[in-house]
Amino acid sequence: MAKKASRRISYVLPLARSSSGHRLGVNGLAYDVESAILYSGGRDGLICAWASNIDQKQGSSDEATSYTLRNQIQAHTHWVNDILLIRDNSALVSASSDVSVKVWRPIAQERQIPTTIGLHNDYVKCLASPGSHSDWVASGGLDHKIRLWDLYGAGERLCIDGGDDESNAKGSVYTLSACGSMMGSGGPESVVRLWDPRTGKRITKLVGHTDNIRDILINHDGDTVMSASSDQTVKVWSVTAGRCMYTLNMHNDSVWSLYSDHPKLAVLYSSDRSGLVVKTDLRASAEWDEGLSLSVAQEQGGVNKVIATGSDIWTATSSSSINRWQDIPPDGEVQLPESSPQHHRWSTSSRSRAPPPTSSTAANGITKPRIPLSCVLRIPNASPITSPRQRDLETASTFSTVNWRKMSEAVAEQNFGPVHPFQDLPTETIEGQQGLIKHVMLNDKRRVLTLDTAGEVLLWDLLQCVPTKSFGKRHLDEVVPEVNTNESVGNWCSVDTRTGSLACILDENYCFDAEMYADELRLENASDFRDDQRINLGKWILRYLFAHLIEEEIARDEVYRRQLQSKHIRKPQRAPAPGSIQLANAQLAPWHTLQVDDDSLITPRPTNGNAAPAVTPGLAIAIATPHPGSVVNGGSTSSNSNSTEQGSNLEKTSSNHSQSRTPSDKPKDYFSANPNVSTDQREEDSAEYNAQSPVDGDKEEKSKEGTILFGKRFRMNFPKKLGRTSVEVKPTTVDEKAEESDKSEEKEEQIIEDNFYGIIQRMRYDYEEQLQDASSLALQSRIYPSSRNETPLIEPPPHTTIIIQEDRPDSGGVTDIYRGTVNSVGQDADQIERSGPMWLGDLLLRNQIPLKEISKVSFVLMPYQDLLPSIAGADGNSRLNANRMLRAKKICAYITERIEPQPEHPDPHALKPEDYLELYCQDRLVPPNTTLATLRAYIWKTGGDVLLYYKSNGRKPELERRMTGLMLDKSPIDEGVPF
Repeated sequence: MAKKASRRISYVLPLARSSSGHRLGVNGLAYDVESAILYSGGRDGLICAWASNIDQKQGSSDEATSYTLRNQIQAHTHWVNDILLIRDNSALVSASSDVSVKVWRPIAQERQIPTTIGLHNDYVKCLASPGSHSDWVASGGLDHKIRLWDLYGAGERLCIDGGDDESNAKGSVYTLSACGSMMGSGGPESVVRLWDPRTGKRITKLVGHTDNIRDILINHDGDTVMSASSDQTVKVWSVTAGRCMYTLNMHNDSVWSLYSDHPKLAVLYSSDRSGLVVKTDLRASAEWDEGLSLSVAQEQGGVNKVIATGSDIWTATSSSSINRWQDIPPDGEVQLPESSPQHHRWSTSSRSRAPPPTSSTAANGITKPRIPLSCVLRIPNASPITSPRQRDLETASTFSTVNWRKMSEAVAEQNFGPVHPFQDLPTETIEGQQGLIKHVMLNDKRRVLTLDTAGEVLLWDLLQCVPTKSFGKRHLDEVVPEVNTNESVGNWCSVDTRTGSLACILDENYCFDAEMYADELRLENASDFRDDQRINLGKWILRYLFAHLIEEEIARDEVYRRQLQSKHIRKPQRAPAPGSIQLANAQLAPWHTLQVDDDSLITPRPTNGNAAPAVTPGLAIAIATPHPGSVVNGGSTSSNSNSTEQGSNLEKTSSNHSQSRTPSDKPKDYFSANPNVSTDQREEDSAEYNAQSPVDGDKEEKSKEGTILFGKRFRMNFPKKLGRTSVEVKPTTVDEKAEESDKSEEKEEQIIEDNFYGIIQRMRYDYEEQLQDASSLALQSRIYPSSRNETPLIEPPPHTTIIIQEDRPDSGGVTDIYRGTVNSVGQDADQIERSGPMWLGDLLLRNQIPLKEISKVSFVLMPYQDLLPSIAGADGNSRLNANRMLRAKKICAYITERIEPQPEHPDPHALKPEDYLELYCQDRLVPPNTTLATLRAYIWKTGGDVLLYYKSNGRKPELERRMTGLMLDKSPIDEGVPF
């Protein structure tokens, strides 16, 4: 049986200097050329849209122009690994480590939230679509699956196993690419697989890489595939031949990203783990390895994604910032050093076999931009020269008439130094924000220390939802001992910083496990709380995160009660039932003269053959029981004494009968043939049985039947049952079925949903029952939120994010089903009623938390050196157990009650037990406010029962004198040893 999905509540604390932009690294980039909008997806779960007035169609940009944030949305609760524009750039699909694939329409007229179109069983790493007009998108993940999703809401179209049939140990999908009727995938198996997306069948697989496949490109004709790998190479594959045609070696590190918008992949951009961005131009080359590769830019870290638009190149790294670089102009010329006998230049766009011109001025008089030779990289797949800078200028001038490959094979070795990128600095940087990357939960379970990307350490309060102190740029481990305390509090929440913010997760199973004493929380109006009052932390924060929702539900409840009561008043009311029924004037046979097998036992009929009209079963239930003082027998009224006795017998029989009754359609009914039970009483019992829901009724049938069978076989103390006859009397079938039908229909309408709204349904059913019982009374609200004395007022920031998540075991992850803020939960009441868990409704509306066994600690109390009397009873047992939150001063009060007499009129100014009694554990004095849980964790520090010693501190001398007197009064006989 599949495990039921559970729902939990998360809230995200807003950053102190929160502003627009990413907080963590950026993994995905996409560009809408028509609208000049850059989209980015980050490790913080954000998707951002950046707008500019740069005209990419003109192929020019103003370096002074900056991109500004147009829109952003928290689409995911984990890393966004890839994004993809679809449907003519009107929608954006995102793949995330929260196992979901979502679609977002950022340019819609009304603000929309991303919609989940599919789920994987593990992290989703990549996306692919055959074109902007396609009606499907493919996603691949660590669950070894490639899934095709319908973009019109039809769900999953196709599921492909991304690995070999014989082994899926390394079948994860890291990258996808699609074009026409072909789709390519790659992963840790170092194999490129080609698939038919229409059938899901594998076309072929391309073997040749020696490490992970990180990116794949397919040309428009579908006959050429490019793949980038962690083995530092880019391979060019022929689909027709099914083999590698060229290996490009322009990188010296793992190649992470490829990009090309050229139909034949003739202009290629690639990036690697070292941060190098390379442009490879193959448009004028006869062979793939005759092209020219140039170093464009050098990032500070590995480049996760590179894209090119017009004259710009965009790079995304592990930094929260996005860089825009100026592209190498297509008409640029590579310039040799002046030390060369001849200044050789090669155009990056028109590589010819003729000698290059000696002038840098074109025929039209326009000077072409020069590209330093230090930017040039070698890409041949077979060459004896290993260094990209080793070439002889004299030989280079001699062989300048041949192509680059022929020349490179003939040149002598000469070192020209390291590679220098064409651009030293980016044209523009879209600055990111500082996100949280590390955290430590303190022992009080209310405060958390965090470290952000700038190195700053902050202290957060999980209840106030704000940072309370900054420690500057320090090591996190150095600050922890300064602010931590020695106390043990239950784990009521879990926290994480995987999206750059501090998120607190509350689960039904443990969010109510932590309590704190009110006097330790530094609350306002502390005098309003009892000395030993405890506050449940999970209940406290949830009460005020959803404060606006509670107000909205109270208002809705008041409207519903008013409408329900007014509707009930307008409805015609039935006259009250009479206390007795006067039957038709007929001669009925006395009951005591009836035989057991006589049908008249079931329904009394007049002996003159004129039967009275049948009473509707549903209406006859309430009035069928004979009144104790007016039993009709042969048209006369019996005496009071006889009526009382018979009424008593009916009451006892009714009790037994209601406990042992089974439905009439059962093959055997051991206790239904009792001649002392009247027809009306059986009908009443039948009504009680049918008042249950069908499911509960079936369960009760089985349980009652088992009880009856057990009683029949093993119990012999049922005198009334043993006295029954062997002939069973069957009740009227027609009436009972009709009654069961009426009752079952009534209960079918009262189906309780398993969500927040289910609690509201229960309350409304109670209102209806209350009106039926006493229609003249005003309906009292069933909503009882916790009071200020139980949950003191706290005010979380209005923009604190609240998320309702569903843990789906079948999908392997947690998905968001609601996202809002503290300010918006009231407006989103309808959504929360559908998506919120039932336990949340119980807490907010009825102030009830799930029942759970109390965690206790066992301990032993002993007098220190027998200076005080023992608390042990007559059996000598001094072993106790108590709630783990019990304080040491409560233990002192317990000791006082056991060792000294309690005054009838306590002195309010007398010393408290903790003032003159001390507790010791492991030879350490236990502070009065220490709980048993803290004592066990930080003082006792071992297993078994905690051993505590108590003694007087001398502030109450009469206690020692009383003990001394007891010692002197003891005789040798009492001690049992020689004096």
